[in-house]
Amino acid sequence: MKSKLQKARDFENHYLTHLNLEDQPLFHVTGGVGWINDPNGFSLYQGEYHLFFQYYPYDVKWGPMHWGHVKTTDFIHWDRLPCALAPDEAYDKDGCFSGGALELPDGRHLLMYTGVRNVRRANGAVDGYQTQCLAIGDGIDYQKYESNPILSADDLPEGSSVFDFRDPKIWYEDGKYYAVVGNRSSDNSGAILLYESEDIFHWHFVSVVANCHNQFGKMWECPDLFLLDGKSVLLISPQEMTSMGLEFHPGNSTLCIIGDLDPEEKHLTRDNTQAIDYGTDFYATQTVQTMDGRRVMIAWMQSWESSGSKLKDLPFFGQMTFPRELRVRNGRLFQNPVRELEHYRSTKISYQNVMISDETNLQGISGRFIDMTVTVRPGNRNQMYRYFRIQVAKDGERATVIRHKPENNTIRVDRSRSGFPHDITNTRDFPINAYEELKIRLIMDRYSLEIFVNDGEQAASFVLYTPITADSISFSCDGAAIIDVEKYDLLI
Repeated sequence: MKSKLQKARDFENHYLTHLNLEDQPLFHVTGGVGWINDPNGFSLYQGEYHLFFQYYPYDVKWGPMHWGHVKTTDFIHWDRLPCALAPDEAYDKDGCFSGGALELPDGRHLLMYTGVRNVRRANGAVDGYQTQCLAIGDGIDYQKYESNPILSADDLPEGSSVFDFRDPKIWYEDGKYYAVVGNRSSDNSGAILLYESEDIFHWHFVSVVANCHNQFGKMWECPDLFLLDGKSVLLISPQEMTSMGLEFHPGNSTLCIIGDLDPEEKHLTRDNTQAIDYGTDFYATQTVQTMDGRRVMIAWMQSWESSGSKLKDLPFFGQMTFPRELRVRNGRLFQNPVRELEHYRSTKISYQNVMISDETNLQGISGRFIDMTVTVRPGNRNQMYRYFRIQVAKDGERATVIRHKPENNTIRVDRSRSGFPHDITNTRDFPINAYEELKIRLIMDRYSLEIFVNDGEQAASFVLYTPITADSISFSCDGAAIIDVEKYDLLI
């Protein structure tokens, strides 16, 4: 009888060799076929960047989680590799959930993931009993550790839930291995637990790095902790978030905590908290440190709330964001597309000092595979415009609208005419800082729009299903604005 892993690999071999590339994004990672969600194991291994992801190859809906696998040298071109993990052991029979990866000193590649097996709880409900597990391999084939799991209920601090104990992110520092793991604590809200090991096989609990205390949602998933520009940065994906003004949206959200990790107590103090991304489609971040010292982040460009809204004729569901370089500036997290994208830009078209009032189209400014930056200044020294608007992915029937309103320093993105077959959340407002000029950078692929405001001070991600033939771009203003435009086509 075939193993579950071999079954998945045979399925991939059959279907992925017959992909219609015109159905696929040009430069965003998908599973090719089937469902994907969280990025996993984003790591540098033998000079290449490996990315795994939550994966159910057999349908475009969530199922027993496998680990899909791709790799790259430049974050643009991704080579598809065979499925890496399947739920085939007693401790992970109902899913190989999210986790991290790193290269070991002996040249092997270590995966640390959450194994799930469903059990009946005392209240009669069936739920996933979650433990942390290891698999070790050579970049293609991985063997699960014979003594899995390596962290279980006995390794949890008092009051912690073994049914919400997942998504380890592992790293090596000062001669030891560390991992942060998401958890739900005794007050029924999120906590991030820190574990330590000297040999990767034997782990012990160190501290609670951060507590939610019911302030930012409930369960905290997909933690990632790293040092950046002299500050400790913790990225989290909270569940059951309540909205907080325009900073945090309800449901499954994202949270960045910037502060300092106490070297003795191993607890993170908070200097600033903010959303990571302000769009409708962004969750479950992972980062990797590049060979030249950059911190690069990727995330699932989708939302659980809209996961039932999909195009029926696509063989896949879910994609990753474009990889982003992170910095901490003025106490905030900044993010911008990785610089490697510049090598794939062509056909530069630029305009300077164009006065905009009525709706305007500029010759050569169109497309759906583009990198475009628009710089906006008031057209009247004595009076600010009421709003400035960009419409993209536009034809006579459809358009996605990006609107800046100076009165309350917000940007609104409205994708209610962007091709979705169901009524979902299609409008999102987010706050920006006021400057003398506004800079908006747009990265567009076949099914996506990613926005970077004021050199990465805010970012917002959106899935689009507008037909690819809708490629017009227009500008308009209530009042007067002066704009500069620099647009490149992207050729991969």
